[in-house]
Amino acid sequence: MELVGIVVFALGILISVALHEFGHMATAKAFGMKVTRYFIGFGPTLFSFRRGEMEYGLKAIPAGAFVKIVGMTPQDDDVAPEDEPRAMWRFPVWKRTIVMSAGSAAHFLLGVIILWGLFAFVPLQDSEKTNNSPAVVESVLPCVKVDFVVDPKTGQQAACVEGTDPQSAARVLGLQPGDKIIGVDGQSAASWSTMTDKIRAAAGKTITLTYVRDGKTITSAPVPIPAAQRLKETVQPKPINQITPNDLERVGQLGITPVVAKTTNGPVAAVGLTGSQTKLMFSSTFEGLKKFPEKVPKLWTAITGGQRDPETPISVVGASRIGGELFQHGDIAMFLLVLAALNFFVGLFNLLPLLPLDGGHIAIAWFERVRSWIYSRLQRPDPGRVDYLKLMPVTYAVILVFGGFTVLTVAADIVNPITLFK
Repeated sequence: MELVGIVVFALGILISVALHEFGHMATAKAFGMKVTRYFIGFGPTLFSFRRGEMEYGLKAIPAGAFVKIVGMTPQDDDVAPEDEPRAMWRFPVWKRTIVMSAGSAAHFLLGVIILWGLFAFVPLQDSEKTNNSPAVVESVLPCVKVDFVVDPKTGQQAACVEGTDPQSAARVLGLQPGDKIIGVDGQSAASWSTMTDKIRAAAGKTITLTYVRDGKTITSAPVPIPAAQRLKETVQPKPINQITPNDLERVGQLGITPVVAKTTNGPVAAVGLTGSQTKLMFSSTFEGLKKFPEKVPKLWTAITGGQRDPETPISVVGASRIGGELFQHGDIAMFLLVLAALNFFVGLFNLLPLLPLDGGHIAIAWFERVRSWIYSRLQRPDPGRVDYLKLMPVTYAVILVFGGFTVLTVAADIVNPITLFK
């Protein structure tokens, strides 16, 4: 199933890239620019066909897509004389801006559609409903970590070690998945929140549980509840490295996870949720882009045998692998969230004002426009178009840097991948 998930996720990426190039093609044709080719994939052509002046096709290596717009720069030397009036560089700057940004717009639109579909039709975890529903056991933890310890390898709270840490009360009682807890110490516990409040308050004490199994009501023998160090309920969630002793308290731990209630929001409610999530993803992507430089040493550490920082960037290889894991474990919601987040990232990244990215072409177009306006105000001759050939060294440098970063992330994702499920 993981392989199926990897293939499905990779197909989703290929579709998003194809839509990126379709955005360029559709807007260019709408403005009257000449577009001659639209292909999915690279390498040898598997098949192609012509419609009017356009050639459409599929190539053997499914690693992207491309579109050919005649005259993207004034230095393009393959523009036939009869095509000069329709060369892209001859069109107004606002039209060229729309064409060059249409690829990123396609990513943003696809990301929004994915999120809307997720919130509208996929059952999602509903914490409020879970808290107000009966406490049904999903799984039983074998032990309890009584002290709050951060695992230096994962940067997360350390898991208990069976045989070293105390057995969980649930394990001692022999609770099983599907058991419905209805009482604690003879008092009713009709919901998960009521049950957990009673268990937390029973730290270091001995209690009895009443639960239903296969239609039979069972009252357990008395069992001690370990007092474990956990985050206070009044403390707002924060990065684990910012948690202080004052944020912790000793509370009772039973050692179970609940069956989580899920809710489908529907098409109307999904609109607001999509807007909120889109805003959050844009904000997170901006923050991630700003932190890219500081992540390079951590990627190198991961490749050379160190611990992989879970917050380091991932490549398409790593994203597909994570998608495969999520698909294998049936977490379709997170699968779709990762795919949406990837589209937002690619869309924003492609708008960076650097060649050969689309944002670089947009920046040059507006630089030309502003420069021409200034020269006209100064009553000086228009300096004309930017010579892209003179910018080639800078373009190659950007390609080298981004290429090196891509190699680093791919290598880290192969040698020391980020995994969601241990």
